[in-house]
Amino acid sequence: MYKIILLLDFAEEYSKSLMKGINAYSREFGPWIFCRMPLFHRETIGIDGILKWALEWGADGIVGQLYNKEIDKIIRAGIPVIAQDFKERFTEIPNITGAYHEAGQIGADYFLKKGFTNFAFYGFNDIVWSRERAEGFEEHLRKKGHKVHYFEHKKARSTELWYYKPSSLSRWLKSLPKPIGLMTCDDNQGQHITEACRHVGIRIPEEVAVLGVDNDEMICDLSDPPLSSIALDVEKGGYDAAKLLDHMIKHGTAGFYDVVVRPTQVITRHSTDIYATNDDHIASSLKYIHQNIDKNLHVDEVVKQVPLSRRALEKRFLEITGYPIYKYIFNLRIEKFTQKLLDTDMSVFEIALDMGLGDSKNIARQFRQAKGCSPSAYRNKYLAGK
Repeated sequence: MYKIILLLDFAEEYSKSLMKGINAYSREFGPWIFCRMPLFHRETIGIDGILKWALEWGADGIVGQLYNKEIDKIIRAGIPVIAQDFKERFTEIPNITGAYHEAGQIGADYFLKKGFTNFAFYGFNDIVWSRERAEGFEEHLRKKGHKVHYFEHKKARSTELWYYKPSSLSRWLKSLPKPIGLMTCDDNQGQHITEACRHVGIRIPEEVAVLGVDNDEMICDLSDPPLSSIALDVEKGGYDAAKLLDHMIKHGTAGFYDVVVRPTQVITRHSTDIYATNDDHIASSLKYIHQNIDKNLHVDEVVKQVPLSRRALEKRFLEITGYPIYKYIFNLRIEKFTQKLLDTDMSVFEIALDMGLGDSKNIARQFRQAKGCSPSAYRNKYLAGK
């Protein structure tokens, strides 16, 4: 029965989801004994105190947020350790890290599909998960011919932004071209933006649409308005980390690898519930599609909502969104189907019925076409221990 120290921020939803995945693996292959060590021990007794306690307790492994400068002491202790990349990735021990560039690309693509032509990012240059999300966001937009605005211009990407500065942040938000799609490095910073906008009367999402990362439901719901966010498969990351730790305890630390937490989808809430177009007919069409996507929606029904011929609407829709109407409906349907697949225990048949679709085999075929695997395989891939 392994003894495992968890040195995590237990107030964060990310850490809670990691623990769920670790515990799922423990129930399947353990059981393990856990010591939940509050993160303040890192500052009070330091790494020396933590390692001393771990050796006295007979700990078999540690999963936690550790400082990069302490790596030599960690290795000398001889205890298998997996680090959550807190500031920068470790090179000498395995990390629980993320596909951060991919998350940035998803955010960029999300705003592009909503018709935005102005973009901004709010985050920290000296933290790997923020910096790489910004890079992925900017790289994807640059390929489409767009630039990204950063807080206090690019200079501020190398400054410490942990402390909320309403005056300088508000001035920056006021200076941005509108409407604008603004991605933040995580949900905490997303709430900073919604609060700053509310304070100076900037309308969300009409002027600034705000997208966070982590899908921390408590933070997203506390935001005014509720914050849209990119969900991550953190629980699976915890399960995979426990599997790696099990291997390291049994076979040694040679040949370790990083555990990569991947983004799954955008969870849309009020902070991005808008379409950046001045074309009223296209805006009406998009609104109708989103309000009725849980029905067996067809292009003809969308055409009936505006005083245009099908050909004229199709042409304008393609010019503004970059997609034919049928393809936009298809993409949104798959997005909604994927959300239900990961957030519920419903079968494919039940999800199809819930979305007003009579043919579950057809939606499964469409899902495979879009995602490259069956719905069940996708669910297994992203849900830990299933």
